[in-house]
Amino acid sequence: MIRRRDFAASIIGLLPKSEPRIEGGFVFESDAEGPDLGHRLRDRSPFPAPQKTERIETVIVGAGAAGLCAAWHLCRRGYRDFLLLEMEREPGGNARSGRNEVSAFPWAAHYLPVPDPRQKLTRELCRDLGLLEGETWNERHLCHEPRERLFIHGRWQEGIEPSIGLSPEDARQYQRFERIIGELRQTGAFRIPMEEGLARATPRIRALDRISFRQWLDNNGFASPCLLWFLDYSTRDDYGTSIEDISAWAGLHYFAAREPHELGPLTWPEGNGWLVQRLLERIGPRVRTGAMVRSITRAGSRWQVAAGETRYDAAFVIFAAPTWLASWILDPPPPRWPFAYAPWVVANLTLHRWPENRGLEYAWDNVIYRSPSLGYVIATHQNVKTHQPETVWTWYMALASGRAADQRRLLLGGDYAYWKEIVLSDLERAHPDIRRCVRRLDIFRIGHAMPRPAPGAIFHPERLRRARHSGSLVFANSDLSALSLFEEALYRGVSAADHILRLASRSGS
Repeated sequence: MIRRRDFAASIIGLLPKSEPRIEGGFVFESDAEGPDLGHRLRDRSPFPAPQKTERIETVIVGAGAAGLCAAWHLCRRGYRDFLLLEMEREPGGNARSGRNEVSAFPWAAHYLPVPDPRQKLTRELCRDLGLLEGETWNERHLCHEPRERLFIHGRWQEGIEPSIGLSPEDARQYQRFERIIGELRQTGAFRIPMEEGLARATPRIRALDRISFRQWLDNNGFASPCLLWFLDYSTRDDYGTSIEDISAWAGLHYFAAREPHELGPLTWPEGNGWLVQRLLERIGPRVRTGAMVRSITRAGSRWQVAAGETRYDAAFVIFAAPTWLASWILDPPPPRWPFAYAPWVVANLTLHRWPENRGLEYAWDNVIYRSPSLGYVIATHQNVKTHQPETVWTWYMALASGRAADQRRLLLGGDYAYWKEIVLSDLERAHPDIRRCVRRLDIFRIGHAMPRPAPGAIFHPERLRRARHSGSLVFANSDLSALSLFEEALYRGVSAADHILRLASRSGS
């Protein structure tokens, strides 16, 4: 187990410094929100009995990306007899966003990769939201240049893949890794959404899920420090998991499932909060926030869903909340969901001036080589103003190493001053004057941000079982894919909605 003191020392390395006063605190941890709310379910705490009953044909549990996409699909098919119930006061889950006097900004997910022509469902959504017109992408929503840069050897380079100071052997290993990825891409077994490729997985490809990505890299002679760092950064960034702990199948999927040269990404000052707002506009008044679903029980051929003061009498349920919550809510509970979830820290920093910069101009995504963090994105990067003295940066870190439960204790055990120091000390690696530039720093602690696709996750029998829809209660969260991607949430939400539409049509609804 990693102690907080040791963890902080590994990042900070110095005693706290005197600095100008910086306002801020933890977000989403007051009143009804924060980690204690979910813990009440876990601990079987008593709740007041519902005071009224409402009859509705379909209840969707959870207004994260999967629940919103399920509701969007139902509306697109002309189905209106549903309600979407959300525990928090704001819908969106990991795609929530915020806004202050400087800019809108993301609180977690901050972009959507431009889908290739094979991703028909994602393109259908993009057309509906005005992102794709015919076959032409709306340039207003494509990430502006410069897109990415990496701070390495004391200066910034273009792109995140290390290119400064590579040895001939480093270059050879990069080229060999790219050749292998190209071969895997050609098999068609690695697709987004991932279920579309699994049928093409040969026994050799399925075997990749039984070992870690690091073991696969060692077995294939990949030892370049630059390459290993880049691969580890990539899996921490998308899956909150290090190469030591991620399935080799999932690690290779990160690269083989997408085209090598893609346009984009699509991004906005508020990140994927932009997608949330467009989906909410299409769903209308069918979303109820502050409505934590605390129990779902069978009553004959229908379901009794208790949330807040209301008991919803429903024919169908789409469980789009994180799947592990079902063990605390469903009666009788299903088998234990077998995956651990990665904790994250996200900080939004409001800067009254830009820090000193070494080398290349600021990009949208800014990463620091060998940092424990994932760097920061600049919310104001997409603005068209020629001069903006103030800005907002969104800084990310996945607590990706070791047992998730230990990392979660570290996450929740550190107070605001502790995490503020982690953020500022990390940014000082590239911006020594950062403390004199920040006037506000707010922090979001996400205890169960995303599933860790550990070895065995992709072909785990329980994952495969719950991913197959049967009966009048179906699961829909992106964790059914073991990959926390917006495209996976879209696929899971829409496929669950299609199943319910088929059942409703048979019942004459």
